[in-house]
Amino acid sequence: MFENELQTRAAICGTGILLGLVFVLAHLPLILLIVPVAVLFLGLIADPEETHAVWYGMLNTLGIFDLSALTNEERLNYSDKRHYFWFGEVGMAAMLAGVFAVPVGIFLAGRAEITLAFTGAAVLFLPLFVFLPKILQQAMKADADAAIEAFGKNEQVKRVFWTLFVVMAGLVLTRVVDPVTAQQVVGIITGMG
Repeated sequence: MFENELQTRAAICGTGILLGLVFVLAHLPLILLIVPVAVLFLGLIADPEETHAVWYGMLNTLGIFDLSALTNEERLNYSDKRHYFWFGEVGMAAMLAGVFAVPVGIFLAGRAEITLAFTGAAVLFLPLFVFLPKILQQAMKADADAAIEAFGKNEQVKRVFWTLFVVMAGLVLTRVVDPVTAQQVVGIITGMG
């Protein structure tokens, strides 16, 4: 897969362009165009081996990555690109969780206040982000231990989880507590208060 560098780059750039068109035609906020521009940029400058590592991380999250299919030379090469592998894992976990959390947020937005809908969707997103990939790997009987041995433990998932948790707690705090008190608490936490 992806042996031809030109085809790999064309596929990634095409994905970025198609994603951008979907965002524009769906009349989504223009700030979201950062995502397709980043994909297009990666297609132009990324090394194909880095792209492969991201792809393998995405497949590992889905539980369909077979480490035994790689040669020893490929294993050594991709173990040097572990951050790209982890990026693929985190990106796919976020997409999987978003598939469920975004529709729930849209559903709740029609029935409750937007802040409550966003908070509810985020509360659903966080456990799905962590546990859904693990459930998929278990269901597919993936050899997660072999992937961890080759690429190391992904600490990014914990960082993303706790960052999102703190942001959500901050949103709830600013909604429940008056804004002046919330600003003082944030100032104390950041050391500026």
